[in-house]
Amino acid sequence: MGGAHNFPLQLTSFVGREREQAELRRRLAATRLLTLTGAGGIGKTRLALEVAGALVDGHADGVWLVDLAPLADGALVPQAVASALGVRELPGRPLTEALADALRAREILLLLDNCEHLLPACAPLADRLLRACPRLRILATGREALGIAGETAWRVPSLALPESPAVASLEQLRRYEAVRLFVDRARAALPCFALTERNGPAVAEVCRRLDGMPLAIELAAARVALLAVDQIAARLDDRFRLLTTGSRTAPTRQQTLRAAIAWSYDLLTAREQRLFDRLAVFAGGWTLEAAEAVAGGDGIEADDVLELLGRLVDKSLVLVDPGEPGPVRYRLLETLRQYGQERSRARGEGDAVARRHAAYFVEFAHGAERAFFGPSEPQALQRLEAEHDNVRGALRWLIAAGDAAQGQRLGGAFGLFWFFRSMLTEGRAWLAQLLALSGGEHPPAWRARCLFCAGDLALGQGDYAAAERHVEESLTLWRRLGDDGQAAASLFMLGQLARIREDYGAARALLHEAIALGRAAGNHAYEALALVALADMATVQGACQAARQYAEEALARATGIGWRRIVPHALRSLADACYEEGDDGAARAFAEESVAGARERAAPWWLIPPLVSLGHVAAAQRDFARAHAALAEALSLSREIGDESGIAAGLQACAYLAAARDQPERAIRLATAAEAVRQRTGGTVIPASARVRGRLASAAGALVPALEQAARLQGQRMSPDEAIAAALAIGEAGPAGRQAGAPVAGEAAGLTPREREVAALVARGLSNLEIAGQLFVSERTVETHVRHILGKLGLRSRARLASWAVEHQLFAALAE
Repeated sequence: MGGAHNFPLQLTSFVGREREQAELRRRLAATRLLTLTGAGGIGKTRLALEVAGALVDGHADGVWLVDLAPLADGALVPQAVASALGVRELPGRPLTEALADALRAREILLLLDNCEHLLPACAPLADRLLRACPRLRILATGREALGIAGETAWRVPSLALPESPAVASLEQLRRYEAVRLFVDRARAALPCFALTERNGPAVAEVCRRLDGMPLAIELAAARVALLAVDQIAARLDDRFRLLTTGSRTAPTRQQTLRAAIAWSYDLLTAREQRLFDRLAVFAGGWTLEAAEAVAGGDGIEADDVLELLGRLVDKSLVLVDPGEPGPVRYRLLETLRQYGQERSRARGEGDAVARRHAAYFVEFAHGAERAFFGPSEPQALQRLEAEHDNVRGALRWLIAAGDAAQGQRLGGAFGLFWFFRSMLTEGRAWLAQLLALSGGEHPPAWRARCLFCAGDLALGQGDYAAAERHVEESLTLWRRLGDDGQAAASLFMLGQLARIREDYGAARALLHEAIALGRAAGNHAYEALALVALADMATVQGACQAARQYAEEALARATGIGWRRIVPHALRSLADACYEEGDDGAARAFAEESVAGARERAAPWWLIPPLVSLGHVAAAQRDFARAHAALAEALSLSREIGDESGIAAGLQACAYLAAARDQPERAIRLATAAEAVRQRTGGTVIPASARVRGRLASAAGALVPALEQAARLQGQRMSPDEAIAAALAIGEAGPAGRQAGAPVAGEAAGLTPREREVAALVARGLSNLEIAGQLFVSERTVETHVRHILGKLGLRSRARLASWAVEHQLFAALAE
């Protein structure tokens, strides 16, 4: 496959299914939702991967797999899809809508695998995305259809197999897919295996008795290293009779698959069975270290786990996931995992194993968290990412068990991961459940940590009241415990909240206390962050020398200890101080270095401020191309992650850029739009520095009062998307805006009054149907107007038209 995709490496060949593949490709060309249904083990996933893989080059934006098997909570389905597609959560907005926006114009084939246990979540998500994204196709797998409009359900058949093993010649047997699969997998287990006149009938018997189900056939074929094929066939007879005496209402194939799994399981030694049962507690895979800690003990020494695990791998019960950096990971097919969980419960070990599993991941998360802000932070985040499903499982069990101590330890350790990975909603939901648990007699430190993390995530979503409430409670607990290092972190957060309120006196006092406590207790990360915050406040207030001193101290502290995430933050603060002081050469150097470091090491929203700072200084140096590129990236990132404070800061910097390019009307419009966003977010953007305010005042002074008033009115009426479109158009316009007395741009371009009206409504984000309703015309008439407008202006999209309309002040014409 040469196109974009995220498919796992397949270690075995794909056998047969040629007719099915051709049929599915034909159906996918005729429908936008195709669901493969069938019993577990029928081969839905492997067939879907093969079909989708052949279509990668036919989809401009790729083919993407979302494996839903590890998820137990339907609320996490949108997050799983977003993670696979690289779509970030938008604070304060449903993730489903963010996905719809991100995919609206993209040509993608989305493979939703293992939907059966999450149908109430998968069905509405698929319906919403298909309705909103006309170029999206979905290929789903599950034991039943999603049941939504427009769906084509296609039942995956068994592999072709001989009806009677006694009448088929070897040549005939080799034509059957089930036999070919058995021989292929048998050769993997025993390279000298061959289909012969002697074993042919037994191979046919095994395939027939397993109903041509790929998983069951593969399990049987793996045993040729231990048993002759006729022995395998004989054992299958016994097992089928034994296991079909259970529920007679279950589908035959489900009973057959269960028999195959039970038969394979019963071939294991007692210790192999016990290890298999215990490994079923892992979701999303595990490492050898995790297996030794969780599955060892009570009859299995930790030193024996590797040997036993190797035997399970050899017998195809455990899969190896190669290719990823770091330790090798192992996993169970979901059907086998569920079987192992049942056996573990029947053995009476379920809770004990789950408790060990949770305890292991509590310690694992704490160990990874200690690497945050340090040189090994990227690796720590990768390890936490790999184990996220296991942590979810551990949290679920701890909450159900009412274990507040261990649950809050785990949630507190994982809080920064959720923050850095933009999983704010999910993190807040887990922490809310953990904080609702009765504390009992356990030390309150874990609760304090959860409160701090909950405040951090709330701050990231702009929920400042909740953030302050949580962080204040955490500070109270830290003071009661005498933990000055953690108290410094809470003080820093409260200082940031005071800055948001522009209560600089309170902010300064809180931040100085955070520095003192952090320095004394050795919590130098929050000491450095507090110094950066003080530098930023000093810059805004014009105390540039003090700002540089604070920023330089923060940079020295972060660099000396190796906190790679904080270094770009300190460099950005130093760049702002130099810029405000008029030292543009030093400011440019610091800003460029900050951008480079943030791009490599920091979360997306930590890259936005360095880009904005670079935009300011590049504009001051009249390097308009670099300024525009930096600010366009900052605005795009801000919109992508829903960071309204970043949008406001970017628009403010673009206003400065417009003023520097002698576009005063645009500068005033953008500055007003930035202030409108800032007010809506509750003041989350530091006010413009004196240098920026001076330049914008000069831009306002260059306009006659009527034009200035009109520009401010237009800026107030702009939505954030309209303002961003106007900002991004700065690089395309000439140095001067329209002067008084000049014709309206639409007139000069040959637009009729009705076309100018339609263009203005397009720029306001209205659909053709909504425009038709406002103008009392048909939707088809609006479509015709839009097509004519695009042709006259030489534009290729509604987005470009919206940007053009904002730039050329068609809102004012519409108001008149």
